[in-house]
Amino acid sequence: MVNFQDKSRLVVGLQPVREVIRVHRERVFEVLIENGSSPRLEAVQRFASDQGAPSIRRVQRAELDRLSQGAVHQGVAAWAPLLAFTELLDLIVGCDLMLALDSIQDPQNFGAAIRSAVGVAAAAVLWAEHDSAPLSLATFRASAGAIEHARLCRVRSLRSALSEAAAAGISVVGLDSNGTKSIRECDLRGPTILVLGSEHEGLSRGVRKECTSLAKLPMAQGVASLNASVAAAIALYEAASQRVISSA
Repeated sequence: MVNFQDKSRLVVGLQPVREVIRVHRERVFEVLIENGSSPRLEAVQRFASDQGAPSIRRVQRAELDRLSQGAVHQGVAAWAPLLAFTELLDLIVGCDLMLALDSIQDPQNFGAAIRSAVGVAAAAVLWAEHDSAPLSLATFRASAGAIEHARLCRVRSLRSALSEAAAAGISVVGLDSNGTKSIRECDLRGPTILVLGSEHEGLSRGVRKECTSLAKLPMAQGVASLNASVAAAIALYEAASQRVISSA
């Protein structure tokens, strides 16, 4: 059996694997499908074959269990090309809308935030490499395949990256329950970075200082905060809505 681990990443789950196949086609190293008769698994095999995947292998469930290490694989896995990353300068020069993740530690939130960035607003995603959840099986699965379509930028220091963006004239809007105005009152039509704080602490002190404004989300009385990825989706939707209205 060929070892792909040094030059690829493992993705598991029906939707993530389908998106890997859809995006990378013949560049997918191998698709693994559980033995047995199942319409869903047969459909994945046909799709992989139609898209030109070079290697499709039926395997025992035990092999998928071993590879996935506890992640829910739904009977399918794929060895996919490594993710591509965009340089910060390239994002700043062509900035439209970005989502910056400040110390998001939960891979479920990390992946769901990427899914919202791609699906709601076609926004790039920016984060610091040492202060965030790893790009893991759980992250890929939580993104439901959206990460295959994302513009990703991983930096050493999020604070420095935001400072550089602000100096280039980009509006850096931190999501903060103590913000001075609602996200609806912010002008999000120009080049903008929305900054999402961590699940428990919110925006870190250094990152907060680099924000050009702080905005709170509209909340019902008695609710103090929202799940991090839900908050990201709401802010991204507001930005996308403003842009649609302004272009009408």
